[in-house]
Amino acid sequence: MIHKKLATLVLGLLSFSGVEAQDTVRYVGETLSNVDYHHGQLPLAVGVHNIQVMRARRGFPLPEDGYGWTYNHGPNLAHWNGTFYLHYLSDPVGEHIPPSRTLLVTSEDGYNWGDPQIIFPPYRIPDGTSKDGHPGEAKDLEAVMHQRMGFYVSKENRLLSFAYYGVVLDPKDDPNDGKGIGRVVREIKKDGSFGPIYFIRFNSTTDKQKAAYPFFTKSKDKGFVKACKEILDNPLMMQQWVEEADRDDPLIPLKNQYKAFNYYHLPDNRIVGLWKHALTSISKDGGYTWEYTPTRAPGFVNSSAKIWGQRTSDGQYATVYNPSEFRWPLALSTSKDGMVYTDLLLVNGEITSMRYGGNYKSYGPQYVRGILPGNGTPPDGNMWVTYSMNKEDIWVSSVPVPIKSTAEEHANEEFAGMPDGEELNLWNIYSPRWAPVGIEKAMDGSKALVLKDWDKFDYARAERLIPATKKMTAEFSLIPAQNDKGLLQVEFQDRQGSPAIRLIFDSDGIFKNKSGYRLSNMMEYEADKQYDVRVELDVDKRMYHVFVNGKKETTRIFFAPVQSIERIMFRTGEVRRFPDADTPTDQDYDLTGAADQDPKAEFYIKSLRTQDRNSAAASAD
Repeated sequence: MIHKKLATLVLGLLSFSGVEAQDTVRYVGETLSNVDYHHGQLPLAVGVHNIQVMRARRGFPLPEDGYGWTYNHGPNLAHWNGTFYLHYLSDPVGEHIPPSRTLLVTSEDGYNWGDPQIIFPPYRIPDGTSKDGHPGEAKDLEAVMHQRMGFYVSKENRLLSFAYYGVVLDPKDDPNDGKGIGRVVREIKKDGSFGPIYFIRFNSTTDKQKAAYPFFTKSKDKGFVKACKEILDNPLMMQQWVEEADRDDPLIPLKNQYKAFNYYHLPDNRIVGLWKHALTSISKDGGYTWEYTPTRAPGFVNSSAKIWGQRTSDGQYATVYNPSEFRWPLALSTSKDGMVYTDLLLVNGEITSMRYGGNYKSYGPQYVRGILPGNGTPPDGNMWVTYSMNKEDIWVSSVPVPIKSTAEEHANEEFAGMPDGEELNLWNIYSPRWAPVGIEKAMDGSKALVLKDWDKFDYARAERLIPATKKMTAEFSLIPAQNDKGLLQVEFQDRQGSPAIRLIFDSDGIFKNKSGYRLSNMMEYEADKQYDVRVELDVDKRMYHVFVNGKKETTRIFFAPVQSIERIMFRTGEVRRFPDADTPTDQDYDLTGAADQDPKAEFYIKSLRTQDRNSAAASAD
């Protein structure tokens, strides 16, 4: 046994040495994620907006929550005809447990999403279907969907959507073992309607005479048939099908079972391929062959979740992935040349409660995918990605391009006077469907940043990055719409998201601060009344003063030391630390009240201004 372990170690070292000699993607930055924090203690990518597309709820099935099915995963994204298209897998409870279907949801702006529609319905497996190597056979069984690719825009600008019907004979069986039914295709029309469903590729084990849908060549629409043949001739599209395809399918260039393929082009027309586990290789001929066996990219930390890579609209590059052995946080790394990645920034550092247990469900924002080359370019030039949270809810994130990690100026935002649509360009937001963040009119009719919350298990969050400051003044104007429910926490944090000061508009009508172990009362507050709050702080002295409507309310010591203040955060809930690295992997229980709502609470932030008092003093001199 010792000799075997030694041989394995030597082979691993030799393999790694070979990688070092290759011209390959690599991470050379010094920043690493700390798994003890959901946000990994990573600095922010400035202006990222995290938007919940679909929130699962069982017991009260509605179109908006996918009709009550609570396993939702594997989303794919495209932008076509001025619209975002997102489709994802959905099962009633857990992964690989039928029935299964694929849902489609659309949005014109990426923020306001419609109700999911069933684009590929459950598929009945013929009774008696069996799989080599498995003792069982199908009886009153439906297929399980599994696909790594969702969309393709043809050369004649037709949008095709794809799904795969796999066979699982027990909860531990795999739908992507090459022994399923086959892959289906459907056209999405410009008016939002769908064309008929066809098979585009059968597995060799399938009895085609029993197939529920015809083969695509039976279509009388010559343009549709041409688009299908176009994709079958594209090796980069075919490579995404490898897991579900026959193991000897001649259309798949690289037949080894490397998972979740995606790619981008370098300026010299070489193609960088990326797979799960941060495996990578390079192709010089458009994806027909690969220069070396896909190997883990040096420096990248990534476990079994997906990694996404793309060329951004400014001509640079970004990868998005979970930089840990767990599926949190969701982070990005940037590169100027598409090969050498130098930093690690936060995209989404939240993990909401897993409300519903299920087979193979994992905590965290995971299985990220963006928009493949050719599948559209959002007009804002941002990088858009989609992912699931806990394999339960579906999210998108908009990452501003160029990607930045520092603020150039202090905050000076009076939302009422800012151009429509630009108010939150420099804000990072986390916006669940039941705890939305956005710009709306306050009670006096002026624009404000509003955080609402009626989510029993989640919260709204908005934060503003500022230049690193040791001695500063921060002023914000706030209107709480209530004083008997909900809460709003305001934190002053360092670059890694560690707070030094926490102020709280609490549900008992008291404005408080965190003072060491305890909360300290400052004053009572009223509903629908504006409060102008000023905080003067000194990092070196670890001291701050709070003024409300011109009156000094308290002087306190930081509850935790920091080197500087770089983030100001507003959040409608308590900080959460579950799950952690020692939490059991599988949750097989539902949370009490999983479908319930809390009474709605609303907070309107009319302005935020920050100032470096050292710089102001120097300017005055």
